[in-house]
Parts: sequence; structure tokens; C-alpha cells
Amino acid sequence: MATTKDVLTAVERKRGYLLTYHRMIGSSDPDLLAAYDNFYENLTLAPRAFTPQQRELVWAALQVAADEEHGHIHMRRAVKAGLGEGILTDSIALAGAAEAHRALWFGAHHWNEWISVEVATDRYLKMCEAARGEVEPALAEIILAVCHGARRTYDAMRIHLKRAFEAGATVPQMSEALSYMLLPCGGPTLIDAVEIWEQEAAAGNCPSPYAADAAP
Repeated sequence: MATTKDVLTAVERKRGYLLTYHRMIGSSDPDLLAAYDNFYENLTLAPRAFTPQQRELVWAALQVAADEEHGHIHMRRAVKAGLGEGILTDSIALAGAAEAHRALWFGAHHWNEWISVEVATDRYLKMCEAARGEVEPALAEIILAVCHGARRTYDAMRIHLKRAFEAGATVPQMSEALSYMLLPCGGPTLIDAVEIWEQEAAAGNCPSPYAADAAP
């Protein structure tokens, strides 16, 4: 059985900080906090499919899409990983471009007599390309898919799932990026996003999220 003091000390030593919910959970159920800390480390700190730089670019955009203002933790990690202001701003600009899809979708679906879906989509994708700056194309498409998953704007998420894999994204990369949504967005949002991925795979537009042979 872990003690509150031991678990909180271990978390602070590992992370360099303690959050309010660490103290709350640790004070009432230190074993749960220890289990959560292990989960958190494997979800977002341990090496998976992304480099540390790629990981923090995804996190930067996701937290904007999720309206999560506590992103200073990931900003510090981004700087530690060697990311500068320019490319971090590119990532946030992609989150901004994702939000522009709503306006273009509105025009194309409500005023289709004057604004076609094709023209609106083309304009939206041009905005995304202008926003990505130095972010590599495949990672930019992953970021956009994650932003739309977080926002539950699934028409656009479908677009970027297809484009991400066409640009060279891998199933482990997309899986890692979407899994981050558990923290700022919650399990139900992640469930729905993976269901969209399932549907696109079933339609032949991208690999399955469960493809055993999809790892690089």
C-alpha cells in the first residue's frame, strides 16, 4: 500500500510539479494516484510513435481545440524538446484553421445554390496549407484530424483522416495523437472520434485503427 507522502513525492520528483487533483486524489487514495501517474506517463511522456517535438506540436493544437488554458505544462515541454515560437505558432494556427471549417461548412450547406461544397472545401484546405508553416504535411493532417475530433466536427475530421494517411501518417501515429484526447476531452469524445476513423476505414478511405500489420 502506497502512502500519500510517498506517492506525492514521487509524482513531484518525476514531473517537477504537483497539480491540485494530484493532492486531492493522493490524500484520499494514494494507490489510485500511483496507478494514474503510471498511466499518464505511458500516455504522454514515454516514447511511442512520435518524436518529443511531434508530440508537443499535437498537444499545443489539441489544447487550443479543447479550450484548455492549462497548456503551460506542454509549452514548457515543447521548449525543452527544442521547439521555438515559430513552429509552436504554426501548430496553434492549424487549430485556428480547423475552426474556420465551421463557417465554410455553414455557407456550403445552407447556401449551396451560391456556394458549392467543393469550392468551400478547397478554400478551407488552402487556409490549412497556409497555416501549417513549418509543420510537416503528414503531422499537420494528424493535428487537424485531432482538432476536429476534439471539436466533434466530423465532416472535416473525415477529410483529414484520409489526407493524413495519403501524406504518409501511420496508424500508430494517428492512434497516439487521438489518445491524447482522453485528458482534455474525455473518454466519450475519444470513443466517437475512433468510431469516425472506423467508418472511414470501412469505406476504404484509410487504414483501420485496429490494423495489426499497420505499425511501421
